Amino acid sequence: MGRKLEIFLVEMPLLAPFEISSGVSERRQCVIVRLEEDGLVGWGEAPADSQPFYSYETSETAFYIIKEFLSKPLMEAKDPNEFLNKVRNVRGHQMAKAGAEMALWDLEAKKNSIPLWKLLGGVREEIESGVSVGIQRSVDELLRVVSSYLDEGYRRIKLKIKPGWDKDIVGAVRREYPDIKLQVDANAAYRLQDWPSLKELDKYELLMIEQPLDYDDLVDHSILAKMLKTPICLDESIKKPEDSYKAYRLGSCSIINLKPARVGGLLNSKIIHDFCESVGMPIWIGGMLETGIGRGHLVAAATLPNVKFPNDISASSRYYEEDIVDPPWELTSRGTIRAPGAPGIGVEVLEEKLRKFSLRSWSSS
Repeated sequence: MGRKLEIFLVEMPLLAPFEISSGVSERRQCVIVRLEEDGLVGWGEAPADSQPFYSYETSETAFYIIKEFLSKPLMEAKDPNEFLNKVRNVRGHQMAKAGAEMALWDLEAKKNSIPLWKLLGGVREEIESGVSVGIQRSVDELLRVVSSYLDEGYRRIKLKIKPGWDKDIVGAVRREYPDIKLQVDANAAYRLQDWPSLKELDKYELLMIEQPLDYDDLVDHSILAKMLKTPICLDESIKKPEDSYKAYRLGSCSIINLKPARVGGLLNSKIIHDFCESVGMPIWIGGMLETGIGRGHLVAAATLPNVKFPNDISASSRYYEEDIVDPPWELTSRGTIRAPGAPGIGVEVLEEKLRKFSLRSWSSS
């Protein structure tokens, strides 16, 4: 088949520190996958960070798993479905698998000279963009940050919360902006016995509360869902297509934040999307501070028909002073991002810049 595979462990500085309930990020690591065949290059990204705080996967483990266990199947598989079948005996490591699988999708779209979003079955030429606002030093600082993002045109604000940084700050933002689309994300910071604090949020007419309880839980979320008026959205608990089915059957959530990297790539994303669409459960596409490469895959996923809420897909300039793609992803005046017309992910990768940010790389040849 004559394929060449390269993987890069990349570290890029963030514009500003990003804090969630489990910790603070100042620099962002990920693994970039470059798959070349017949002069065409497919790109993927495994957005596992340097620390195992969102997931047990890290950038180091993703690099190792792709190199040692996924590289041969990736070189041999004719399409994403065959690739996932070949790596079925590798348990977990969904982000590593996603980074590899996404490169296959991009390559396939470029072979067919069509945008990736059309190959996926997307139906919209622009996607609604929301923004995720990390935990700030004060309420005043939070209000200033929210104001700046609304001025940029973002269609929805998501506030990161944790015990002690929840009802007061949500109330302050809602008083200042009574009509905006607003939701919160706890990143699994609460326990079921904290339900009175979460119940307090019902009065603020939020779109949803995202992942309030344990990152592996489905059962306690099903109990909490009956206690709250605000819809529950699951993120970390949905690691594969089977989890979306279980969450639906248990009543653990009524919305899913679908992160393609978290569920093993775009094929599994499609399976989850199609299942949720069949049972009337809306989804939206979440982000993991991806570079412009991973962002291209997110934009493609966000064009699917059952994506019913604004997505955590922001402009390149939200996180990075300089991205590694051209053109960088930009927000329109309508608070949307356009699905590109060029083949594949629709942007050119600036390989010189990519190599500048690489801590190390590995090549199949």
